[in-house]
Amino acid sequence: MADNTLLEKVLSLQDKYRKLEEQLSDPAVIADMKRFVQLNKDYKELQPIIKAGLEYKKLLGELSEAKDIVMNEKDEDLREMARAEIADIEPRLPDIEQNIKLLLIPADPDDSKNAMVEIRGGTGGDEAAIFAGDLFRMYQHFAEKRGWKLEISDQAPGTSGGFKQIVFKLSSANEGVYGVMKYESGVHRVQRVPQETQGRIQTSAASVAVFPEAGEFDIELNPADIRKDLFCASGPGGQGVNTTYSAVRLTHIPSGIVVQCQEERSQLKNLDRAMEELRTRVYNMEHQKYLDSIAAKRKTMVSTGDRSAKIRTYNYPQGRVTDHRINWSMYNLPVFMDGDIAECIDQLQIAENAERLKEAGE
Repeated sequence: MADNTLLEKVLSLQDKYRKLEEQLSDPAVIADMKRFVQLNKDYKELQPIIKAGLEYKKLLGELSEAKDIVMNEKDEDLREMARAEIADIEPRLPDIEQNIKLLLIPADPDDSKNAMVEIRGGTGGDEAAIFAGDLFRMYQHFAEKRGWKLEISDQAPGTSGGFKQIVFKLSSANEGVYGVMKYESGVHRVQRVPQETQGRIQTSAASVAVFPEAGEFDIELNPADIRKDLFCASGPGGQGVNTTYSAVRLTHIPSGIVVQCQEERSQLKNLDRAMEELRTRVYNMEHQKYLDSIAAKRKTMVSTGDRSAKIRTYNYPQGRVTDHRINWSMYNLPVFMDGDIAECIDQLQIAENAERLKEAGE
């Protein structure tokens, strides 16, 4: 049975879509870059809704014609072909309707952005830092599989390997990275047997924070509010390490946020990277309020301020990874740690979509 109300909702957006199309070709709008960026974002968000709606309308039209043939046509061959078309179209409609319902719910505002990721070794000393390194490699391989670009901003190596902390940016020209990676925010717990414990299982943890990257039009920072310090790089970076003041530390005085970048040999490149991260962290003070408001409604999402929320356990003796938010487990931990995490993220997205539909119906 066709959902005409659903079709009306989609088609009512066509006027808005056409108006946005006209505005984006207006020289006055093109000259106002901030407005152009926002309108282009709105236009791209409407595209999949309009496309799905037109496909739905086309199928409903074909279904109506086929039913008319069955009712009124005398040629039995034609009626048989129409019955086959009805049998093909009708089972497809519920999935299309469900997809349109999801598309009509406003997406989380920052899903289309690139992502800044921070991994910190937590409880467990050296073992936690090693695990933080394992998580970084997992995301590195995942990014490679999806064709994303990964750029490290800052890192503090652990004494026995891995990282006490590592900050990096994930970007893509083809998909919203934050909308995929946001489910990774929270505490990741590992259970395994380090050599020095002589067979005893040790539990340690690392925290992951994922932020949507703020564009230059998302937030304006007053240069007078930023203190810049230069220092010698102390990590990777080639021959220039410890000889030139290429590393940059920025302090946002009103908020107290401090970021630094020392991965590039060029001071200007480090400054650009540090400014990107600072903009993102200041922007995310507001984004955190949004996350706090939805974290209570959606078990898939963790507030960025809640670093104690345990989301996943990696059990090496059992070869198992378990996501506690959706009670999902996979018994092939080596493959998961090699970056094959898409199935888990897909399941989290399905769970979140169900929660969003429930919210919309309340």
